[in-house]
Amino acid sequence: MTTQDDVLGYFDTLSNWGRWGDDDQRGTLNHITDDVRLAAARTVRHGRSVSCGWEVAVPQEMERSTTTCPCAAEMPGAEHMPAHFHADRRWGFSSERLSLTFHGNSITHLDSPCHLYWDGRMYNGRPHTLVDPRTGSAWGTVTAAADGIVTRGVLLDVAATRGVSWLEPGEAVHPADLEAAERRQGVQVRPGDAVLLRTGYGRFRHEQGYAWSVTQAGWHASCLPWLHERGVAVIGADTPQDVQPSGYDQVLMPVHAVGLVAMGLWLVDNCDLEACAATAAELGQWDFQFTVAPIRFAGTSGSPVNPIATF
Repeated sequence: MTTQDDVLGYFDTLSNWGRWGDDDQRGTLNHITDDVRLAAARTVRHGRSVSCGWEVAVPQEMERSTTTCPCAAEMPGAEHMPAHFHADRRWGFSSERLSLTFHGNSITHLDSPCHLYWDGRMYNGRPHTLVDPRTGSAWGTVTAAADGIVTRGVLLDVAATRGVSWLEPGEAVHPADLEAAERRQGVQVRPGDAVLLRTGYGRFRHEQGYAWSVTQAGWHASCLPWLHERGVAVIGADTPQDVQPSGYDQVLMPVHAVGLVAMGLWLVDNCDLEACAATAAELGQWDFQFTVAPIRFAGTSGSPVNPIATF
């Protein structure tokens, strides 16, 4: 059993502070070298591409303000356009202003290191005071991944390995589960990989619909040393990552807290891994090129994303 003292100790024993320099904001993305990206490209053997993200519902998860103009000459500001513009009445347009809160349990999104603090500190020891309510964070933001995340992805289908449709809420995934999935699938996690954990919650959500809950399946804190030792660059899951409840009253979300703050580990929360798992099983291939291109929102702690697996 991994005790609470063990988990609290992870903030020191698994720390990457200073590992890539005192000014590093990329954290575990440093594991993704040019050679790792080239190796990821070589996993593309079928040319099949699938999304690992959920469609964002409107208006339940997003505020929408839509403008439609059947004729562009009637668009706002058209009065400032040249005279010939007003004579062209063949083309029109629609435009939206959208607003959403992407952190949470439903929208697929990327967490950058400044998303969480521990004892008032962010990744690499920076104080939480670097986050300004008006201008955002000056440290560890999503723009540290502005060039995109392109690496080898590995799907570990723990639900299938256990022979169930999905893990029940509150069921934890341990390192033994990860290694059992590796053996079943004939794949091994390597440095620089993005590891995607399938608990089967995506199937549950497709069949029974989304419903918010404080209880969920996910990574147990004991997986953190395993991820650290393997040199994993990114983790994703079809849940918000941490098993809930975590089992520790002082560390409610250890995968988020230790991962983001101590390790600088980037997280892709709330993936939809059903198409990825079906494609992997059909092709007999459990590794692929994994691509995440966050929106370059200045000063933000993450971004909604549509991760892509290319086989």
